[in-house]
Amino acid sequence: MLTAASVPRLARGMRLREDKTRGRWVVMAPERMFIPDETALEVLRLVDGVRSLEAIAEILATRFAAPREEILADTLAMLDELAGKGVIAS
Repeated sequence: MLTAASVPRLARGMRLREDKTRGRWVVMAPERMFIPDETALEVLRLVDGVRSLEAIAEILATRFAAPREEILADTLAMLDELAGKGVIAS
């Protein structure tokens, strides 16, 4: 389970790539792929294995002029769900 102090990264074999042919971003993995929505894409672009979840939430809160605690809770829930599916590791 992720916490605010967790430093998330894409799990082994997962890649965030721009599909220029279709004009969208995809998360690719061996034998599977998914298309993140705009909100998930904003978060996944910041998942680099260096920033903590708290730092990611701070960047997003500043970028979108939104309450940091709300952004942190939403980001934590989303990344925790993706971790359960094997997309995110920490």
